[in-house]
Amino acid sequence: MESDWYIWFLLVLSVAGIIYWYRHKKDGTEFIQVLVQYLKRPHGYHQLHVSEVPTKYIQLYQAFQYFIATLPIPSDKDKLTGFSNRLGLKSKFMSLMPLTQGTLVLIDVYRFRFVNDLFGFSVGDKLLLSLSKRLTALEEDVTFLARMNEDEFLLYFDCAQTEETLFSIRHQLQAPFEIDDTPITVQIQMGYLDLKQHHTDVSQLLRRLDLALIKAKQDKYFFASYVKDDDVSQHRQLSIINRLPKALASGELYMVYQPKFTISDGRCVQVEALMRWEHPQLGVLSPAEFIPLVECAGMIQVVSQWALDQVISQQAKWQLSGLHLQVAVNLSTQDLISGTLCDDIQAKLHRHKVDASALSIEITESTLMGDMDIAVQTINKLKQVGVDVAIDDFGTGHSSLAYLKNFPVDEVKIDKAFIDDLLVDSRALHIMKCSIELAKGLAFKVTVEGVETEEIYLALMNMGVDKIQGDLFAKPMSAQKLEDCWGLLQQSRLPRIS
Repeated sequence: MESDWYIWFLLVLSVAGIIYWYRHKKDGTEFIQVLVQYLKRPHGYHQLHVSEVPTKYIQLYQAFQYFIATLPIPSDKDKLTGFSNRLGLKSKFMSLMPLTQGTLVLIDVYRFRFVNDLFGFSVGDKLLLSLSKRLTALEEDVTFLARMNEDEFLLYFDCAQTEETLFSIRHQLQAPFEIDDTPITVQIQMGYLDLKQHHTDVSQLLRRLDLALIKAKQDKYFFASYVKDDDVSQHRQLSIINRLPKALASGELYMVYQPKFTISDGRCVQVEALMRWEHPQLGVLSPAEFIPLVECAGMIQVVSQWALDQVISQQAKWQLSGLHLQVAVNLSTQDLISGTLCDDIQAKLHRHKVDASALSIEITESTLMGDMDIAVQTINKLKQVGVDVAIDDFGTGHSSLAYLKNFPVDEVKIDKAFIDDLLVDSRALHIMKCSIELAKGLAFKVTVEGVETEEIYLALMNMGVDKIQGDLFAKPMSAQKLEDCWGLLQQSRLPRIS
């Protein structure tokens, strides 16, 4: 088609020099004759004459040229902080590359987007500006700074005590900020690498820093360094993340259920829903591996919504079969602070005609402490709806005992880490007893998970524990197997189901 030819012609014009002029045919019709200079030779330009180009295409070319001319020239400086941005990195690195020692650090302001959502972009900008001032005033001899994106900063220092320096930087940056009379504290995570071990180009250095930062986030460390094995690990991680949307749609992800029993009469009163993934290339994946990746990729809310749908729809099926029990579902920090969790749960319960009392939400202790005010608000909303809430991994987080009374939860789950040495370490036994006594004093029900031996079970019998959970009694099982075993699970003695 003629129009297609002219489109290609305009593309040529966009990279070539042209001269054009208006002419008239004998009948008075106006047309345009074009001279295109499209390739420079040693002796000059090649020239191509094109006659009778429709006026509208020349007008389009003129508009395109005007648009290009009015585009702002990209700056190599970040407007807010004055630091170099990604465009300005090249010249900075050119001066840095001759150095054979020192440390590059990529700093992430953890959940900065939450500050924007809660306080607005104006407060977020002021926070970043205050943070940048602290970066330039660090006690350490920082010689290189750049703002990589919204919430990431790059710095360089040369100091033999790398980890001590990183701890110091973190301590200085995490001191509370006063923004518009509001105290705001940020969490800092860092990925770093030693230049002595990495002689490569800029893009490779930045990629390796990204890998180190991702590792810190996944493992919930303050900082992490890049090692060569991270490249292999990244390939596996990318395979997992890229497969996730298809896994959700194709049934590779599925739920299993592990019973919890009352220690007094041995009846199953609740099950915990646990996620599994049958990856076609990597085999069965542990949630401990893929859930942190999903969180880092910002997809955890999608997965959590899928899990809630699976669990609540399964409860509806069980109810039709006459099986009534409460199911506990694990949710993440991002779910808790989303602002829509309670409404989402209510909608699913209503759609499947399941009562709210049939659902319990388990949230880790560290999650609650991360955004305490938002956590308490969300928990209160869930309680008003009728959903139970439990603190998972009780005692393994960083909570102050003074804050525990503020959490309107129903239950705490004491982590397996507390019972592993129960029979061989008197201090572990004392900590376990104190933890149970503390929880009871706050009117929390107490569940102990990870019970795998008869000896541990017998030791827990007289400690005031309400419920127990572990492979000794029943391993995680499919929904159908749970239904088939329901009669055995309701006997007034603790079963042993493999």
